Amino acid sequence: MALAQINLNQQDGHKVAVTPSKLVCIGRNYAEHIQELGNEIPDDMVVFLKPNSAISQTLNAFSQETIHYEAELCFMVKDGKFSAVGLGLDLTKRQLQGQLKAKGLPWERAKAFDGSAVFSEFTALEPSLPLSSLNWCFELTLDGERLQWGDSELMLYTPQQILTAISEFMTLEDGDIVMTGTPKGVGELKVGGEYRASLWDKSQVSQDMTQAQAIQTMLWQAS
Repeated sequence: MALAQINLNQQDGHKVAVTPSKLVCIGRNYAEHIQELGNEIPDDMVVFLKPNSAISQTLNAFSQETIHYEAELCFMVKDGKFSAVGLGLDLTKRQLQGQLKAKGLPWERAKAFDGSAVFSEFTALEPSLPLSSLNWCFELTLDGERLQWGDSELMLYTPQQILTAISEFMTLEDGDIVMTGTPKGVGELKVGGEYRASLWDKSQVSQDMTQAQAIQTMLWQAS
């Protein structure tokens, strides 16, 4: 089976398909999300992986199991740096995750299953701008109702801190995706629901984000 690909909108206006070797995910990176799940703020960054086979173009609610959505700000890697930005949904078998956590076991069965990662297209970042100067916010809605609102300034670990920490122990290949964690508002994926994820660049927009043009918007119909 061919490896999954993700679309990248380059600065020259061309669109290319990129094949990530892996998805590196950050857990518990928003204080209010930690609270809503009854977890403790970790002493160290929580890192886990999803394989390329987790990537899907469709949002599958897996009617036989309860799946939770988690909207996340995501980055694509090139030359060891974050080179593009987009949005992703980290789909989670929450009940199974709870059982695994209670036994002190890894989360892969609940987090890394086929179809557990759905992405928007990615937009290339301006190489001359330092990552620390950029801030984003994002929204996930269901049938027009807001489910989640995220702001990179509310992260416990900034994008640059995340990149630095991962690079200390793991090689990031060109095309790899880093998912930076989800804000509060996670919940059960509804079959037939229309999910819309939108991403705004705060450094370029001074007005209400929801009234401004998003740099990425993705629409999924859960099946």
